[in-house]
Amino acid sequence: MSDTAPAVTDPSTDQKLTLPSTAQKLTAELLGTFILVFGVIGAAIFSSANTGLLGVAFALGLAVVVGAYAFGPISGGHFNPAVTLGLAIAGRFAWKDVLGYLAAQVVGGILGSVVLLGILSTGPKFDIAIFRSVSTGYDELSPAGFGLGSFLIVEIVATAIFLFVILGVTSAGRAASNLAPLAIGLTLTVLVLVAGPVSNASFNPARSIATAIFGGELALTQLWASIVAPIVGALLAGVIYKAVFDRPAKLTA
Repeated sequence: MSDTAPAVTDPSTDQKLTLPSTAQKLTAELLGTFILVFGVIGAAIFSSANTGLLGVAFALGLAVVVGAYAFGPISGGHFNPAVTLGLAIAGRFAWKDVLGYLAAQVVGGILGSVVLLGILSTGPKFDIAIFRSVSTGYDELSPAGFGLGSFLIVEIVATAIFLFVILGVTSAGRAASNLAPLAIGLTLTVLVLVAGPVSNASFNPARSIATAIFGGELALTQLWASIVAPIVGALLAGVIYKAVFDRPAKLTA
């Protein structure tokens, strides 16, 4: 990928605008994913005893809203490998840029967990096992004891819904783009309230990797499901949306 920043002309002002470079886009994805993981996992670790699932749900939704407004104009504000792949399959994102985005997102998520671990390490009751409680999974890792089948269903369906909303609110000529981050964040808040007791509500392989690396053997063993299910949901949404809603309009007599 080239790191050059091409210029385009803004038709409304006839001025030349410099597009973000590859390095800027990847940095934006890294920082956005860092904010997401730091916000939602930090809320789950430090505040969930007082705020419960609702607090964690709002933490994720708000983190995505903040990240999207801050970095969306630079990178598109994916912050999630499933989103990147779903957008690519729907024809909204270039496949040549996918690997770079995935790497930046995973690194950003891991850095978020590392910083949280640093905060915990000097706390009064440091225990790295707390990362197991915030890791996504089934059976023992499911907050309410749901099995693998339930985990796969909720993560696939929730991620598909998430992608449908993203694709819908970012469609050219169909939505107010300045409100898109808010709609996306609120969607995540609702989805966490549904999926939280079942899977710990990831919908994001980068977020799952970030907690599993410190979550112990069980979290790492179940990590495959937290990677596969969101990607399957995102790809299904991308294929369906492109086939149903992004078809060229037919002219009528």
